[in-house]
Amino acid sequence: MRIIFYTKEVCSLCDEAEALLSAFSFEYPHTVEKRDIYSNDAWLEEYQLLIPVVEINGEQLNCEELNYNALESLLKKHRAS
Repeated sequence: MRIIFYTKEVCSLCDEAEALLSAFSFEYPHTVEKRDIYSNDAWLEEYQLLIPVVEINGEQLNCEELNYNALESLLKKHRAS
């Protein structure tokens, strides 16, 4: 499964989200494409107040929604992808 992870440097919430992704890596094997929002103006405009954002197959969880249970549900839903 391919996960897009919108992030930035020096972001404690992003670090926590990345640790959660790592914790689920055995049960839900995945690859993570990290996208620094400061490397693309469109990403910066869209995600500046929402990071970290985890995206799988176009479905996203942002900083307000991202927690252990929500991430596990998203990973389960997209397990076969």
